Amino acid sequence: MMDEIRAERTEQAEILASLGEEQWNAPSLCAGWTVKHVIAHTTLPYRVKTAKVVLETLKSGGRFNHASDRMARRDAAALSTGELVDVLLANAGNPWTPPGGGQAGALSHDVIHGLDITVALGIDRRVPLERVKIVLDGVTPRTLRYFRADLAHVRLEATDLDWTFGEGEPLRGPAQDLLLLVCGRRPPRESLS
Repeated sequence: MMDEIRAERTEQAEILASLGEEQWNAPSLCAGWTVKHVIAHTTLPYRVKTAKVVLETLKSGGRFNHASDRMARRDAAALSTGELVDVLLANAGNPWTPPGGGQAGALSHDVIHGLDITVALGIDRRVPLERVKIVLDGVTPRTLRYFRADLAHVRLEATDLDWTFGEGEPLRGPAQDLLLLVCGRRPPRESLS
């Protein structure tokens, strides 16, 4: 699993290093966040001690998403794009995992936010299927609630790997586009049938 995490972070750093300032400031698929906000968020665990994140969450009344938004905006304003890429690359093998998520959770975090950037920018990057499969295998009804993804009465069927989820009317498409749907994002419309 660490090999997949390291590869995902390294590949993302290479893409990010090639972006222009306009692309860094472009909207991502994360509502209200630019590409730079997303990378400030994904690199937070490598730059800030857990105790500080807990304190910031307490300042936000225990709402992690509120604290995360505030920290991403603050850090995106304070750090250069080069600094953010350097932090990501230097921590490609960092063992950080989200609370209760383990290594699969860390990979999920990286893959999903990577898609938030590449899809929004129109970069034709296909995440290796073995990585997408690991992330999709962790999808539960709780995942859908967390992301507020309304997929009631829908059966998701990947066309490029052996994965299905849910019951109801089939919705087929590439695995990474279904992952976007599960995470409450909008995949390229032409990719689903």
